[in-house]
Amino acid sequence: MANYLLTGAAGFIGYRVADLLLEDGYTVFGVDNLNEAYDVRLKNYRLDRLQKSPNFHFAKLDISKKENINMLTEFIPNNVEGVINLAARAGVRTSLTDPWVYLETNMTGTLNLLELCRRNGIPKFILASSSSLYAEESEPPFKETDNTNYPLQPYAASKKSAEVLAHAYHHLYDIDITVLRYFTVYGPAGRPDMAMFRFCQWIAEGKPVIVNGDGEQSRGFTYLDDIARGTILALKPLGYKIINLGGHEVVTINNLIKLLEDRLGKKAIITHHPFHPADVHTNQADVTLANKLLNWTPKINLEEGVARLVDWYMKERYWVSQINTEI
Repeated sequence: MANYLLTGAAGFIGYRVADLLLEDGYTVFGVDNLNEAYDVRLKNYRLDRLQKSPNFHFAKLDISKKENINMLTEFIPNNVEGVINLAARAGVRTSLTDPWVYLETNMTGTLNLLELCRRNGIPKFILASSSSLYAEESEPPFKETDNTNYPLQPYAASKKSAEVLAHAYHHLYDIDITVLRYFTVYGPAGRPDMAMFRFCQWIAEGKPVIVNGDGEQSRGFTYLDDIARGTILALKPLGYKIINLGGHEVVTINNLIKLLEDRLGKKAIITHHPFHPADVHTNQADVTLANKLLNWTPKINLEEGVARLVDWYMKERYWVSQINTEI
C-alpha cells in the first residue's frame, strides 16, 4: 500500500484524513508542530488516537522553517506517493492580530513542502485552501471560477498566495496538484474558535451565546467525515485543479443555534454583538466539480452531524467544557 506524508496530522481535518487512510491500510507519515493556537489538549486527543496504529509515524516539526525540508526528507521513505498539506494557521479574525504567522505557515510552509516534492520526486500534492477567498462580490453558490483576487483578511490572502505558489510548481516541475477549498467543516474534536464547537459548549454550559449581527447570516456546513473522504479522493491524478469541498447544506446562525438547542435540550442565552468586518454574510459552495472529478457527494446531513457532535461533546464534557472558546 502507498505511503503518504500528511502535515497538520493533529489538526481537525488532518487527523480524520489520517484515520481513514490508516483504516484502508495505507502508511501515514504525520507531521505537526502542536502549536498553541488553541488548546493543545484537542491536538493531543487526536494524535493519541492515530498513534495506536503501527502504520502511523509522527514527527513534531514546523513546516514554515526552511531547514526542516532536510529533516522531512530524512523522516519519509523514498517511495512517498503524495503530500497532503493540511498544516495551516486557520481563522479569519485571529489573522488580524498576527498576520505574520499566517504567512509563515500558510505561504512559506507550502513553499517548503513544494520544494520537498521537487527535490524528492514526489508526484502528488494536495493543498488545503479556504472558502474565505470568496469575497462579498461573488454570488453564492461560489464557483471555482469566481474571482478570488480580492481577499478580505490576511488569512484569505495567505491561502491565495499558497494557491499561486502551487500553480507555479505545477507549471515548472509537473507536480500534480489539487487545491481543495474547504468550506465550513464541523464534527467531533473540532476547532474551538469555530461556531459549531463554541455554540455547543456555550449552550451546554449555560454561557452567553455570542451572535455577531442579527444571526441571519448563513454558512454552508459539511461534516468532517465527508470532507476527509473527499480529500482522499483528490489523491488521484488531476493535473492542476482547484476544487470546492463542502458547504453544501446552508443554515442561518439562528437556525443552527435552534438545532443545537433541540439536541442538547437547553435554551441558548443569546447576546448580540456588531457584525464583524472580517466576516462574510454567506458562504455556500457549488460542488459540481467535486462531484464530476472526484465522484464526491456528502453523505451525512446536518441533523445527523449535529447529533454526532453533541454526543461526542457530552461524552468528553469533563474536559472539553474547559476548553477556551473565547478566541
